[in-house]
Amino acid sequence: MLWFPHLRFELSEAERQAMCLDIAGSAKNVSFDPACGLLRGSEGDAEQQRTVAAMMARYAEQTHSLLTALLPGYQAGLRQARISFRPAEIAGRVISWRKDDTRLHVDSFPSSPTQGARILRAFSNVNPEGQYRVWRLGGPFDGVARRFLPRCPAPTPGSAALLQWLRITKSRRSAYDHYMLQLHDRMKSDAEYQRATPQQVHGFPPGSSWMVFTDQASHAAMQGRYALEQTFNLPVAAMRDPALAPLNVLQVLLGRELV
Repeated sequence: MLWFPHLRFELSEAERQAMCLDIAGSAKNVSFDPACGLLRGSEGDAEQQRTVAAMMARYAEQTHSLLTALLPGYQAGLRQARISFRPAEIAGRVISWRKDDTRLHVDSFPSSPTQGARILRAFSNVNPEGQYRVWRLGGPFDGVARRFLPRCPAPTPGSAALLQWLRITKSRRSAYDHYMLQLHDRMKSDAEYQRATPQQVHGFPPGSSWMVFTDQASHAAMQGRYALEQTFNLPVAAMRDPALAPLNVLQVLLGRELV
């Protein structure tokens, strides 16, 4: 994880007013696709939606500029995905254990297989009330994989094709994506692991930003509201050290190729 304690994403007065309204309604996030300009999940009026969409488009531009300047070796392979604005308070939210991000986990998306590509996410705390965004950070991915992988069943033959045919997944789910989902779920469902695994708590104050490979870093979001997040995907081949990728860690442990 890289933390930028003084890297602030500046908001206009109109943006501050719009984001503090209940624009997400019952949804926990508002999403924006910078490729097509589509805003989803917002229940605000037309003017509020335009303001929020413009804010998120600007965040997309600035995070992309940050990553290409900070990590120029990744520029050719970096693929920008959707942005989310997260106005809802994390603490106290009633939600199923599988979707409960207050439990330590590594990221894996059930409907959006990555085929082994990395999930690199940039975050900014834009809370106007001074509230920190609080995370727990767990141990290295290798230890997580060694602990939970023996409990993970192999994918059922034909299941990936069926999931794609039923449009449950947007593309074919690889064996890698199957095992990453299994790790995600087994981490979250293991109460002893959540309680006893070595971990640390870190608070991100308003006006700060951070980035992290969320497919590799064990993390849990415990508290806070009003944050922006931009997701990028990075092919393993574009990494400085591909051996560190979860794909290659799992392939070594399982003794076979997963994509």
